[in-house]
Amino acid sequence: MSRSGSGAAMALLLLSACASAPPAPTPAAATFNPAAMIAAIDHAGVADSRELVVRPLSDGNIAGLKEDLGDLRAPDRLAENARQLDLALDTHPDDAELLQARAENAILQRDLATAERMARRAAAVGAQAGPHCRRHWETVVQVLHANPADGDALAEAEASRDACTVAAPPRY
Repeated sequence: MSRSGSGAAMALLLLSACASAPPAPTPAAATFNPAAMIAAIDHAGVADSRELVVRPLSDGNIAGLKEDLGDLRAPDRLAENARQLDLALDTHPDDAELLQARAENAILQRDLATAERMARRAAAVGAQAGPHCRRHWETVVQVLHANPADGDALAEAEASRDACTVAAPPRY
């Protein structure tokens, strides 16, 4: 082999040793952490003392249902709570609090499609400002982070979440 041929072979060998296959994308299931998602949603729902807080009107029947369900996040009751929430949504389809509870339940059950659908419905029918609004949109943001999707959809959800924070009117 000529000197230039062996030099080219050596260069090719060095380059192939340096080059490696790009890392495989991490599947959503490997990075999916429902507890962290719920913690972020809870944090988004904390009101700042200087912001406008809009509380949705609640139905007394819904309050009773929530008491009957108890801890909506109890791991041993997730399926039963989902069933009960679905039944309640049959009669109260536009209750943002129920929709949000069902979205969070879906996250804990690893059902991201249902979580996003319920959170978007809650955002559409619920408060358009304040911690409840932020909670709905943070749920969508968390689902989009866990299930890599269209970057534009994530940016839209983040902007909607951020738009929920409105300064309270001045008090005189």
